[in-house]
Amino acid sequence: MSLSTVYLGLGSNIDRERHLCAGLDALAGMLSDMHCSTVFESQPVGIKSGPFLNLVVCGKTDLPLLELDRRLKFIEADNGRYAPERKGLPLDIDVLMYDELHGTFNGLVLPRAEILKNAFVLWPLSLLAPELVHPEVGKSMAQLWQEARIEQVLAPVPFEWRGLQLTPM
Repeated sequence: MSLSTVYLGLGSNIDRERHLCAGLDALAGMLSDMHCSTVFESQPVGIKSGPFLNLVVCGKTDLPLLELDRRLKFIEADNGRYAPERKGLPLDIDVLMYDELHGTFNGLVLPRAEILKNAFVLWPLSLLAPELVHPEVGKSMAQLWQEARIEQVLAPVPFEWRGLQLTPM
């Protein structure tokens, strides 16, 4: 079976380090050749909450898109995402891109619109995969970040997962 390249956006604003590490641990069991971007702290967009930690992960999978998305929902659920009394967002994992797919797949729109709208998605994606071309815009992630005019406060933060420093030099 052939492997697909996926880019996933992760975020958390509740017990952030613990939930991001739990998400990364779960993804490491699902994806091969997994790479992580720098971790950024960002102010919330569209909700009232404390600051988020965000990063982008790239990896290879043999799972079809909709099965991958279903499993991501289970990882979110395991981290309290859908708990009735939850406060904030313990863990959010979104499929940003899946190979070169673009369009709507059972309600899942790819590439995800947040790539072009949110600095906490585009900046880490541009660092992780600067040469990756957005299939609809036809520009590389590095070029998109360079040209972006997104008014969001965002800062790289110290973060370690499994002994790996996800912090820029």
